[in-house]
Amino acid sequence: MENNLKLNNHIRMWRAEKRKTQEELAEMVGVSRQTICSIENLQFCPSAKLALLICVALDKNFEDVFYFE
Repeated sequence: MENNLKLNNHIRMWRAEKRKTQEELAEMVGVSRQTICSIENLQFCPSAKLALLICVALDKNFEDVFYFE
């Protein structure tokens, strides 16, 4: 398996659809707004647990939120 895989996401899109701010999503999953911002901007790769919490908070399947490029 290649080590070059980059985990991308559609968090911003789904968050906007749910009319949630970064702050609101952060509170829902127990992290800071800066963490959500860093994940959305691909500066931070979330743990599996955090990624799943984000999916639950957005009411989306993992595959709808995260994808490899």
